[in-house]
Amino acid sequence: MAPLEPWEKVLVKTEFLTSVHGKTSCISCHNGKQSPEKEIAHTGLVRNPTENPEKFCGGCHQKQTQNIKSSLHFSLQGYWTVLNVRSMPENKKPLETMFGNHCSKCHTTCADCHISQPNSVEGGFLDGHLFVKTPPMTRTCTGCHGSRVGNEYLGKNHVAPNSDEMYPGDVHFRVARMNCVSCHQGASLHDSGGATHRLYRPQNPKCENCHPKVGAAGDTVPQHALHKDKVSCQVCHSITYTSCDACHVSISPKTNQPVFRTEGTYMTFLIGKNPLKSPERPYNYVPVRHIPVAPNQFEYYGKNLLPNFNKLPTWAYATPHNIQRITPQSESCNNCHGETKIFLTKDKVKPEELEANKPVIVEKVPTKK
Repeated sequence: MAPLEPWEKVLVKTEFLTSVHGKTSCISCHNGKQSPEKEIAHTGLVRNPTENPEKFCGGCHQKQTQNIKSSLHFSLQGYWTVLNVRSMPENKKPLETMFGNHCSKCHTTCADCHISQPNSVEGGFLDGHLFVKTPPMTRTCTGCHGSRVGNEYLGKNHVAPNSDEMYPGDVHFRVARMNCVSCHQGASLHDSGGATHRLYRPQNPKCENCHPKVGAAGDTVPQHALHKDKVSCQVCHSITYTSCDACHVSISPKTNQPVFRTEGTYMTFLIGKNPLKSPERPYNYVPVRHIPVAPNQFEYYGKNLLPNFNKLPTWAYATPHNIQRITPQSESCNNCHGETKIFLTKDKVKPEELEANKPVIVEKVPTKK
């Protein structure tokens, strides 16, 4: 996406003035003072009123703002759930500094979806300060969730470096032209139900919401009944996706701005054991991908900030957004059974990460049929 020009970021269209939100004064949301002098007018200016959604949005949108502060988009609690397990309380302060420099820009307010683009793609109004009820997918959702989810879903992953051939996009987009909110509806985005991690809550959405006959009586596909609740749908219906080894962060000595360096980005499809078995996720096997984490990735901010690194796997439960009706796995039983190359066996894990990944490593591959 090309960067927006300054005038594109601040434009207030005349249509805004006649809209519901435009009928209130600028000061009612942004504070400041009524004055023709810029410096006086901006006294006490609130740049983003939706940082306090209950105060500025709750009067009209009480249902949406009631739980927004505990949503994972707003709180980013999912990051801290993982950091707290891998670290120690005495490392909280340097990790908070790191988090503020590198992670907090993913924090999302009402305005970051409904008025402007995410900070990660340089911000700027979506439509001249007009409030957009359904955010445009490629200017908001994939602005933050682009390198993995966006590229998978839209079919932007190359089959090989310097190749023009691409892995096909998700069938829900490629064939049905569904956007993110077709599945991830407003209620789930505004309220994470008190969950501290996206996978620590019931599956919502789940495939059966739209495909209720899968594995049920009358299903004409016998494999569905055989594998129901034993493997996640993505095990059979996903294709190759991205993994990354680490994301090292620091402050650039040249620009004094936060920078990051991702290492070991590569394409994978691997099936591992399910480390999060529950009544909602009863599967024995799920796709796993290497998450961008390493013991020393925060060393710019202090030594040994992740002393409990091995308490969580580095190959984690994955829900790739590249679903296909027909995949190599679904074409033949023995493309999975006995096929060691698609299972996360210990020979595919770095020696220093073997301990961390015991919950997901497959010790014995299912035998051929």
